[in-house]
Amino acid sequence: MSGIKVGAGGEAGGDALPEGWAWATVGDVLIAPIANGRSVRTEDGGFPVLRLTALRSDKVDLAERKEGEWTADEAAPFLVRANDFLICRGSGSLDLVGRGALVPEAPDPVAFPDTMIRVRVPVEYMSPRFFTRLWASPLVREQVEAAARTTAGIYKVSQPAVRELRIPVPPTAEQHRIAAALDTRMARLDEIEAKLSAVLNHLDVLQNSTMAAAATGLLDPEAAVPASAPTSPDVDHGDSSLPALAEGWSWSRLADIAEVVGGVTKDSKRQSDEELPEVPYLRVANAQRARLDLSQVTKIRVPAKTLFKLRLENGDLLLTEGGDRDKLGRGWIWEDQIKDCIHQNHLFRARIQHGITQPKLLAWYTNSAARGWFESNAKQSVNLASISMSKVRNLPVPIPPQAEQFAAVATGERSLRHLTALAKRTHQARTHTASLRRALLAEAFSGRLVPQDPADEPAEDLLKRIRVERESAEAERKGARKAARSRAKTATPSPPVRTDDTTLADGEQTALPLEFNS
Repeated sequence: MSGIKVGAGGEAGGDALPEGWAWATVGDVLIAPIANGRSVRTEDGGFPVLRLTALRSDKVDLAERKEGEWTADEAAPFLVRANDFLICRGSGSLDLVGRGALVPEAPDPVAFPDTMIRVRVPVEYMSPRFFTRLWASPLVREQVEAAARTTAGIYKVSQPAVRELRIPVPPTAEQHRIAAALDTRMARLDEIEAKLSAVLNHLDVLQNSTMAAAATGLLDPEAAVPASAPTSPDVDHGDSSLPALAEGWSWSRLADIAEVVGGVTKDSKRQSDEELPEVPYLRVANAQRARLDLSQVTKIRVPAKTLFKLRLENGDLLLTEGGDRDKLGRGWIWEDQIKDCIHQNHLFRARIQHGITQPKLLAWYTNSAARGWFESNAKQSVNLASISMSKVRNLPVPIPPQAEQFAAVATGERSLRHLTALAKRTHQARTHTASLRRALLAEAFSGRLVPQDPADEPAEDLLKRIRVERESAEAERKGARKAARSRAKTATPSPPVRTDDTTLADGEQTALPLEFNS
C-alpha cells in the first residue's frame, strides 16, 4: 500500500488519506445539478411516480410506484434513469431521513416525487456503486443526521446540506475496485443476516407453540384429550376452535376466575393539580408480547381513591385493548417492578381470584393460543382494532388441576428458557454482523480495503476535470436561459381578446392554475 498523506481539505478534522486520494464535497464531484422532485396528487391512470417506500434498501425498488396527476410532458424533468441516486428528503425518524438508494437499471418511464432528492454522479469519473456504499457509511451518515433539521416532528435534509457533505475521493479505478470488494463482502453478510432472521422467526414460532402447550398442559403430547368449550348464553366467535387440553384440565371464562377492570383515562385538567399524587402508569407501549417493556414509564396525577382502586399487585395480568388486530390481548404479568404503579384505560387488568390458576399459565395462553380468539372478537375502525371489556371477560381460559399447576409452570419455564437463550445468542450474532458491516465500510473509505495502484489518475486531477466540465455545463445552461428570455421578449404578442367575442359567464376564469400537492 502506498504512503499516507493528508488529502484535499488539509488538516480539517485531522483526516489522513492514502496517496492519490483527496477530500471533497458532494457538490465537488457532480456536473449535473442536484434536483428536488415535484409534488403531485395521486390519480388513477396518471403518469407513474415512485413512492418513498422505494428507498427501503440501497437499490431503488422500481415496483414501488403509484400514478400521479400529471402528463408525460410535466413529468419529463423528473424522470429517473439508471445510476440516478435518490435520497429521502424528510421523515419522522432521524434514522430514515437522508437514506439513499441507487436506480439499478434503466427503468420504464417513472418520475420521482418531491419527497426525494436526485443526485447524478458523472459515471465516467465516479462509480455509482462506490457512491452508494459511501453514502451508507458512518462517515456520511453522521454528517447527514447532524445536518438534518426538524419541523413539527419531521426531520428534513436540504439540497445545500447534501452538496456540502464532506467525502473521501479515490482515483476512479480504485473506486471500482472498492465497490466490487464491498459488493462481494456485503453479499456474504446479507446472506448471513437472512439466515439469522430465519432462525429468529423459527424461534418465535417455537416460543408461541411452547407457551400454548404449557398453558394447556400439552408439553407432554401424549396427555392431550378432547375438552369441550365452556358453556355461555352467547357463544363467542372462536369458541368452536379452542385447542385440546390435557387430561384433567377444563375450560372456564375469564370473568369466572379473575377480576377484570379497565385503567385510568388521562385528564389533562388534573395534571396541573400539585395536590394530587403523581404516580407511574403503564401504557400500551409497555405491554409487549409475553413481556413488559419498562424502559420508559410515564407518570400521571390521579386522586388517591383512583390509586387505591388501580394499584397493580404482584401477579396481575395486563392485556392490550386496542391497536393492530394481531396485537390485541398481548401483555404480561406485573411483578411489583415499580411501587404504586397503575395502568391506562387501553389496558385491561386481570387479577386471578382464589389461586384458581397460575398467572404465568394464563399469560402464556393469552399470548399464544388465544390470539385467534382475540382477532375473531375484535372490532375494526379505520386503522385500529379494539376489543370490549365484556368480550375479554368472556374469554375461554384453560384451568389445570390444582395439583398440577406448579409442575406445569416449571416445565414451561424450563422449555422457554432454552428458547430465550437461543434467541439472545442469535440477536447477538445479528448485532455482530451489523458491527462487521460498519467496520468494513470504515476500512473501505479510509483506503485499507484494497491496495492502491500508483498508475491510477490522482483524485486531485479527477476533481479538476469535473470542475471544468461543471463550469462549462453551467455556462451552457445560463446561455440557454438567456436565449429563452430573449426569445420571449421578442415574440409577437397575441392579439387582445375582443369583449364581444367572449362567451364566458360572469366569474368564470380564462385559465386555471395547475396544482401539484402530495
